Formats: sequence, C-alpha cells, structure tokens
Amino acid sequence: MMLEDKKSLSRRALEMWGGCNSDDPDSVFTKSYTNHQEPTAAGGVGAVDLASWIALVESNHRAFPDLAVEILTQIGEGDRVATHWRFTATQQGAYQGLAPTGRRVSWTGVQIDRFEHGRIAESWVSWDKYTQFDELGLLK
Repeated sequence: MMLEDKKSLSRRALEMWGGCNSDDPDSVFTKSYTNHQEPTAAGGVGAVDLASWIALVESNHRAFPDLAVEILTQIGEGDRVATHWRFTATQQGAYQGLAPTGRRVSWTGVQIDRFEHGRIAESWVSWDKYTQFDELGLLK
C-alpha cells in the first residue's frame, strides 16, 4: 500500500465523523480495529473496538449533524499516518448531558493511524476537549 493510499484512507476515516462519507467501515478498518482516545468525551482515557467506535460516531452525528472536517496536515511514514484536523459544527442534539444549544463550535485534534493489510488497525486520538467544552458552555 502506497503512502498516498494510506493518507487517503485516514482522511476517509475522519470524514466519517462529519457524515459526509458513506464508506462502509469494513472497507476502512480491520475487524480487530481499536481506537484509543485521550481524552474521551466523558473524561479520562479509553479504547473502543470498531462497533463501539461506530456507535460513538453515530451519536456524534445526532449531536452535531452539520459537522465539517478539515484536514490541516498529514504526515506518513512506514505503517503510520498522522493527521492534524479541525472539526466545526453546531450542537443541534444532546451531547454529554447538555441539551442542544445551537452554538457553533470548533476544535482540533491529531489522529495517528496504524495500517495492517491495507486497512486501519489502530488509531490514537488526542483532541482539544477543553475548547469544545468551553465553547459549548459545559465548563463553569
């Protein structure tokens, strides 16, 4: 698999958050995919399997149906691709116990994907939860 193909697959995976990509997750991720989140939206550090990741993305679609994904930078080497991204969205559904606010928010993060047999096998994600929560009014 060429580096540009890996970068494209990483972009496709991130675009799933925005709902603008109707890719079948099985064409992007291995069956044993693991997503490591630090921090998780609920707080702390966590890791989820593919089914749990899909459920997380679907709940995000309900909270932020207009979420736009912007790829800021991508760097790849060997079996890894790092993507610096920005998400921008309007909270139109419940999120983290917060009723819809109608607020437009933007936050950034970095995702590092590891590839195996032409699919993403593992991702490590670090994102700016503080900015997202502050813009939503979740921080008091």
